[in-house]
Amino acid sequence: MDFTELVDLASERMGGAVLAANDEFFAPKGNLLKASKPIFIEDKFTDVGKWMDGWETRRRRTPGFDWCIVRLGAPGIIRGVVVDTSHFKGNYPEHCSLKACAAEGQTDVKKLTGAETQWVEILPKSPLQGDSENRFAIQNPGRFTHLRFNIFPDGGVARLHVFGEVVPDWEKLAGGENEVDLAAAANGGVVLACSDMFFGPRHNLIMPGQAAKMSDGWETRRRRGPGHDWVVIKLGTTGTVRRVEVDTSHFKGNFPESCSLEACHAPAAGLDASALSSAAWAEVLARTKLQAHTRHFFEKEIKDGGPVSHLRFNIFPDGGVARLRIYGAPGGSRS
Repeated sequence: MDFTELVDLASERMGGAVLAANDEFFAPKGNLLKASKPIFIEDKFTDVGKWMDGWETRRRRTPGFDWCIVRLGAPGIIRGVVVDTSHFKGNYPEHCSLKACAAEGQTDVKKLTGAETQWVEILPKSPLQGDSENRFAIQNPGRFTHLRFNIFPDGGVARLHVFGEVVPDWEKLAGGENEVDLAAAANGGVVLACSDMFFGPRHNLIMPGQAAKMSDGWETRRRRGPGHDWVVIKLGTTGTVRRVEVDTSHFKGNFPESCSLEACHAPAAGLDASALSSAAWAEVLARTKLQAHTRHFFEKEIKDGGPVSHLRFNIFPDGGVARLRIYGAPGGSRS
């Protein structure tokens, strides 16, 4: 799987935030983690200069470099980053580098910038191109919570995307009597593959929170032939499905007529969707009619298939779904 097909751990949609920056004179640091594509408005200026959709520092006149500290929305293993300098042509940094740390609990900026925090270099000083999506694969397998993003010597970056695998603390999540959303991106769920995502990306299905609008869900094109659309999801951990929510909010004239859910136990497949071709899929939710702009909850309808690792969510024949929640009990094994 290309690393850009994984979850963006730093995205503001996942709860990521830029906690601090040494300078943000021309454009604020928070722009770095926006989910939207960067835009350029030719004649838009502010009282300090040209408006830019990104993070931009002033021109440095002394030695050194500029930096910011990012809190990931979810702790995880970073597989690759995209440093997007879109629209920064004569004002992009020459180079960048990345350091990461694993800080547990409520860590403030003072502690993160202090001597007690141990930062590990995961991307050495690397050249950047202007007005480009600069891609860098990351080889460090550590579990990290924060990043220190350095730019040399100064300039502007539109977006910073940090793709990887969420590694939650399952001992904490599985404690108590509460059910856990086994498919949630925040809990390590990944949408491995889908039949189509013409109007809305597949990962939208398992993002945190409620969908803000129709484009915030997963939506396929209109099907003109036989068959139906589907997605395959790797759960954050093996577990038993007890309750399912299918949310069609905002989809009114384009919601699926019905849906069904299948599951299999193939933990060795991991992120390799092709390894599921020979898996034994069992029905968890029979084909069930859906309604427009509605949060559907299924509990009595769910069939107990024991511990499962992957799901196949089918929609008939096509359409859009805002969110899919798979509530259940983590753990369990099957011989």
